[in-house]
Amino acid sequence: MNDRQPPGARMPRVVTTLVVSAGAAVREQAICARLSTLAAAPVPDAGKPMAGAPAVILEGIASGSSPLDILAPQLHLARIAPGCLCCSGNLVLRVTLNRLLRQRPGRLFIGVARSEHLDQLRSWLQSEPYDQLLTLTPDIDAQDV
Repeated sequence: MNDRQPPGARMPRVVTTLVVSAGAAVREQAICARLSTLAAAPVPDAGKPMAGAPAVILEGIASGSSPLDILAPQLHLARIAPGCLCCSGNLVLRVTLNRLLRQRPGRLFIGVARSEHLDQLRSWLQSEPYDQLLTLTPDIDAQDV
């Protein structure tokens, strides 16, 4: 199957939500709760998520088992080292995001540990080229979920 778009065709924007909490487990539980409300994405025989499956980028390492481990076969999951995603982690986030966007996720969640630079991160995600690729929703404060 040819997955290229015809000339001039635009890919639909990926609905993207930033999920903020200092605790990795709290962020992951909040994302898992949101994912459970979405329709389950199909998983091909190869065991890898297909285009349209949700994607999650998580800052930091899971402490023990993650509630997202259960959903792992149905989503694109990427973990990146802890650090400010708009400062020191910007390059890593950009590379990870670009790789995930090539998989054509149906939905994207980005788990962020600190909210100090959340406005800068949102501004960066709303700048070129991401302004044509993403639609940002209101943030989720995972402490409130």
